[in-house]
Amino acid sequence: MSPAKPQIFLVRHAESVHNVTKDFNIRDPGLTQVGHEQAAVLEASFPDLSSVAVVITSPLTRAIETTLDAFGSILLGGNNLILDPYLQERSDLPCDTGSPISVLKERFPSFPDVVWSSLAGNASGLDGDDWLEKKGDYAADDESVSKRAEKVRKILWNVAQNIQQAQKEEDKKAAEERGDLKTSIVVVTHGVFMKFLTEDETIDLPKAGWKDYYVGEADKFDGKGKRIPVKRSPPCRQNPPHLTSNTTRTPEPLNP
Repeated sequence: MSPAKPQIFLVRHAESVHNVTKDFNIRDPGLTQVGHEQAAVLEASFPDLSSVAVVITSPLTRAIETTLDAFGSILLGGNNLILDPYLQERSDLPCDTGSPISVLKERFPSFPDVVWSSLAGNASGLDGDDWLEKKGDYAADDESVSKRAEKVRKILWNVAQNIQQAQKEEDKKAAEERGDLKTSIVVVTHGVFMKFLTEDETIDLPKAGWKDYYVGEADKFDGKGKRIPVKRSPPCRQNPPHLTSNTTRTPEPLNP
């Protein structure tokens, strides 16, 4: 039996303080109370939390808080959580500039060392904080952000391949019977960077909204990351855009 195609759930962070105040000089703002409630709705509306193999999130505070509120129950002590600076928002404004690892450790003291190692390891500086400088890989110009998005697509491709390989080495049927077959990848990021990641200028998810994709078996990279390895899985869904709504709506189709 061939392994299941891993799904990628692309998630936008919930409402942040600067989204409301429009004060973009706030450094690395967190969620509002409404934002925390939106993330709680995301947890309740997410189709299958038990299927999530790994959560890869932007290390900006609002993205981490969204991740904890929505997916904290499945983080397995942080062993399946990756903080990836490539997923940070596009601009070099203070609101889109993260906090040093030392500050994040104080803000999120429950995270084990493996989580901070993932952030430091994904950054190239010795202290793991070079991603805060918004230059090089993390610069805010279109060309740099596009290249960063290419790198994320390659990362997702590799993670999906690792999940499929793990399925091959495990008895898939037995895992299904146990109810612990994990084939999903959750990516928590930001509204503008999401446009570069999907190469779709029209994508505009609500706060704490999501869309799901699958990784096609035949998709290959040309070595330059030119081809998107993710394809939309039908139907393309997102969580309820308002706290009072219990219905889902279908956004415009993607054109990968």
